Amino acid sequence: MSIQTSVTTLANGVKMPWLGLGVYQAEKGEEVKNAVLTAVQAGYRSIDTASFYDNEESVGEAIQESGVPRDELFITTKLWNNEHGFDEALEAFERSRKKLGVDVVDLYLIHWPVPGKFKETWGALEKLYKDGKVRAIGVSNFTDQHLEELLKTAEITPMVNQVEFHPRLFQKALLEYCQSHDIQLEGWRPLGKGDLLDHDAVKEIADKHGKTPAQVLVRWALQNKVVSIPKSVTAERIRSNAEVFDFELDTKDMDTINGMNENARYGLHPDEFDYASTTK
Repeated sequence: MSIQTSVTTLANGVKMPWLGLGVYQAEKGEEVKNAVLTAVQAGYRSIDTASFYDNEESVGEAIQESGVPRDELFITTKLWNNEHGFDEALEAFERSRKKLGVDVVDLYLIHWPVPGKFKETWGALEKLYKDGKVRAIGVSNFTDQHLEELLKTAEITPMVNQVEFHPRLFQKALLEYCQSHDIQLEGWRPLGKGDLLDHDAVKEIADKHGKTPAQVLVRWALQNKVVSIPKSVTAERIRSNAEVFDFELDTKDMDTINGMNENARYGLHPDEFDYASTTK
């Protein structure tokens, strides 16, 4: 199996790569374009961006320049907190679509569960899906409580929930909840920050397999059936992060890394996010 053939099947039958490139904090222009082009050349077929990242246009240019047929790529973007509401979400999608230079977006996500607004916004995503403008729709940074609230009125269950997920935040209950509702969990910041790469247990497992700590962390997520989108703008790391399909962590390895959980976040808990400052 290779990065190009390793896919999960979403609830609606759409194939989504298990591994993608995240471009959060990658600067628009040459930095993000070079990252995307390097990734595509290394076999990546999934790119994850967002309107908030302010680099959709550059990602779109890289997609055009890559020479890879559009139907072989899986492009995700997200709606920001000040774009909530039915009509506002439809307009936000159109802005993102034009910046990306694509007719159809593969996956469109609500970036954060803005209180009192995300249910109305979800109705707009359902319309985009029914109209064939997106191949799959989902959410990001939703807890199981947010999902429960959304499912009370949703016609379509989100196909993906993208959340912070790494060994220090092994969200087992959320993972099991999503699996029981046929929602694919996707993890951002899978490598944590540098501390996870320097963790003794991770380094020991990496040495055992002749792999890097980053490769072990990505492999751990994949074996937990979580889509992984490590972010990098460094060519060597982008290529290295993809070399995770030629080895497997054994039960002891998985148990060791699963046991590193501290319920510790690098980002904010969705219930503690400062929505007021981001919805103006």
